[in-house]
Amino acid sequence: MYGSTRQGKFCFTPDLDFTAVDLPQCGQFRLATLMKFNPSVARLAFAQALSGANSTVVYATGAIIGNMLSPRPELATLPISVFVVGMALSTLPVGALTRRFGRHAAFLAGNVCGVLVGLLAAAALVVNSFALFCIAMLFGGAYAAVVLTFRFAAAECVPPAEKSRALSIVMAGGVAAGVVGPQLVSSTMNLWSPHAYAVTYAAAAAVAILSAVVLRGVRFEREVAVRSARNGRSAREILRQPQLLIAMLCGVVSYMTMNFMMTSAPLAMELCGIPRLYANYGIEMHVIAMYAPSFFTGRLIERFGALTIVMTGLGLTVLAAIAGISGESAQHFWAALVLLGLGWNFGFLGASAMVLASHAPDEAPRVQSINDFIVFGAMVVGSFVSGSLLASFGWLTVTLLMLPPVFVAALGLTWLLWARPRAVSR
Repeated sequence: MYGSTRQGKFCFTPDLDFTAVDLPQCGQFRLATLMKFNPSVARLAFAQALSGANSTVVYATGAIIGNMLSPRPELATLPISVFVVGMALSTLPVGALTRRFGRHAAFLAGNVCGVLVGLLAAAALVVNSFALFCIAMLFGGAYAAVVLTFRFAAAECVPPAEKSRALSIVMAGGVAAGVVGPQLVSSTMNLWSPHAYAVTYAAAAAVAILSAVVLRGVRFEREVAVRSARNGRSAREILRQPQLLIAMLCGVVSYMTMNFMMTSAPLAMELCGIPRLYANYGIEMHVIAMYAPSFFTGRLIERFGALTIVMTGLGLTVLAAIAGISGESAQHFWAALVLLGLGWNFGFLGASAMVLASHAPDEAPRVQSINDFIVFGAMVVGSFVSGSLLASFGWLTVTLLMLPPVFVAALGLTWLLWARPRAVSR
């Protein structure tokens, strides 16, 4: 499928990786240096920083608050599990909303959910209600599902040759989220001493409102074409692409293992007698490690290919598990969380670039929502079991169980790398 832009020609190759090696075969193009000055991409990156802080607050406090409010210790991580359920349940509706009314309608719905999670969670802490806090987390997951579409929305703000870099720049906005979220927790968690963290969630609601203001100015180059499209391949045809299936597998493993360890880490540190402030620092370093590489991950994908970057991410995740196995000091937790964040960035962004290369523009909302539904649906399993595993078997078991899915994803990538040259040679 061929098309054109103001800069030249581009092509869509559903069964090839999205790399700089492939793109020149599609025609003449130039990677615009003005990417960094694209106002819509900049707004999405800023919104990523603000909205991502909401998720960071949840991950930094969810298990601790769950331990405070839950009737049984094994339910401590249930709020974060409900958060992930909210993400999974919201992905397909978000895709349908985007197809029907456009990205801005989805953004607005997400920001409303962001305000609700803050207000409901604050109320739950005031009235000491575990059930209400879990309901708040459901809205928080819906908000996070919308925020994660920012990376795909960025690809609609730029010419096709710049997709992977736009995606990377928006995700780099999460670096600020890695600072804003934990600092928001540290500075507000004890402002209302009878109800710890209530002010934190009220402040998170205010941040969601600010994010809505920023998103109003985003403009899309190809949104009208996507919204008006009526044709395109069926979901069955799209899902028969090996590259898309492996991309979803790697996205599942990258996100599930990250969520599996990050959900348990703050509570595990507390159970080991490590102060909460140190847990906040660990989450802060983790989230920064998740997003800081995004300043150059897009360039690395263009140079080495998405498959190579995903494989690197899986290797870093293995190193994170090894660091977690090695000890239970604050330094061991910090090292594991930093390596985990780096592994997630390479694995998830690389998998997202593979998804972008697996569909035509008019198929984008459908394919992207299916991808995110599968990724977040698989995360639910990890979230639900992490708390009970930690309570029953300890941190060592949590870290060891990260390794099998990583090896499965690595085998899938290896098969795809082996299969593609054979397909080309035919």
